Amino acid sequence: MRANWDNSYAALLPQMFTRQAPVPVADPQGLMLNTEHAEELGINFDEDWPAFMAGNQIPQGADPIAQAYAGHQFGHWNPQLGDGRAVLLGEVIGPQGRFDIQLKGAGRTAWSRNGDGRAWYGPVLREYLISEAMHALGIPTTRALAAVATGETILREQGPLPGAIICRTASSHIRVGTFQYFAARNDTQALEALLQQARARHYGASQTVEQFLSAAVAAQARLIAQWMGVGFIHGVMNTDNSHVGGITIDYGPCAFMDDFVPMKTFSSIDRQGRYAYGNQPNLAAWNMAQLATALLPLTEDRDAAVTRFTEIVQGFGDIFDTEYAAVFARKIGLTPNQETGALIDGLLKIMADIGADLTLSFRSLALGDAHAHLGAHPDFTDWHARWQAAGPAQAALAQVNPAIIPRNHLVEAMIANAVAGDMQLFHALHTALKTPYAPCDTARFIAAPSPQEAVTQTFCGT
Repeated sequence: MRANWDNSYAALLPQMFTRQAPVPVADPQGLMLNTEHAEELGINFDEDWPAFMAGNQIPQGADPIAQAYAGHQFGHWNPQLGDGRAVLLGEVIGPQGRFDIQLKGAGRTAWSRNGDGRAWYGPVLREYLISEAMHALGIPTTRALAAVATGETILREQGPLPGAIICRTASSHIRVGTFQYFAARNDTQALEALLQQARARHYGASQTVEQFLSAAVAAQARLIAQWMGVGFIHGVMNTDNSHVGGITIDYGPCAFMDDFVPMKTFSSIDRQGRYAYGNQPNLAAWNMAQLATALLPLTEDRDAAVTRFTEIVQGFGDIFDTEYAAVFARKIGLTPNQETGALIDGLLKIMADIGADLTLSFRSLALGDAHAHLGAHPDFTDWHARWQAAGPAQAALAQVNPAIIPRNHLVEAMIANAVAGDMQLFHALHTALKTPYAPCDTARFIAAPSPQEAVTQTFCGT
């Protein structure tokens, strides 16, 4: 494995991480290698790439570490989390800039607590498939570079399972919880170092703490609006899973919604609906408030900073509303305005009333068969007439509304097949999801699940 390596994070203060090599595995075997992404990053792989992606070999120039962070988990403060099963090998500097290379499932670290630091096929293949699908949809996200089988058995509640590791890449792995970790310890030196690192990696134009916070809030608002547009439910929007750069990170109990239910949840551990689809904007704003609080020690006039930071966080709603309106206006081929907003609200109400499939309903506007999906609602004929009168740009709708998403029942079927030794469905889904806006030849991948196929819960990715 050859690349131009660096690790600027490992050059920061020692309390910000622990030096940690991946724990070697018994028998690394390649499951998937993202050769296109490797080329984008300037990485050259040899035949022994599974050994590097499993952590059995360390690339020359890498400097492995496990990062420290804290977080609010379902609203409850946990002062010490950290990379309990992930090792950041370092950063590669290639044609598209600087990107982290991280192995997830790479063994115990100083932050593992009672965990084994490992992962199994389920969370590894789910994250690989869905993160790459999000990228193809144009939504900011971590990327999947490789997945390897470890040749080891992992014990979970479901019983013994085959072990695996995912190598993911990201513009950084700096979370809201990373700032919280040092703010809680009154470590302003580390906070300042972290701020400078986050600026360099994400918001180079920001000159002040206030500007950095403003940029992070705006990026997060744009991201959540994009999630809402495709029916994505993250499932566990804790502050340690909230990225300051406004990218999607940590695909645990996530799923894409089938039938449109505004307060839909999938996570088996979200019993109160805290991270339901419709709650995601509010929770993202709450996470940004925690970031603002963590940044306060870096300000000179705390009272003035509290006032200004409050204004910035409260501005999340206006930014989100603008981004949301733009996302959904594009989905119905109109420009954002009051009339378009009423049409969007009306369409979503129709969909919610009859439990219409989110993806198929919007795609049907492009295909001209919307009545087949929504015509059962008594208000749809009137809605459709008003929409047509508004002059939608229907020719562009097929490039905005995907034909295929990684539907939850297919993802779960893919995992079950892979555990049984059959990777065929994974590869077929992965190929189809690379071009989500193109017509898909596999009807099974497009169709909503039957009642017998529907999967209503996903489990935390451990």
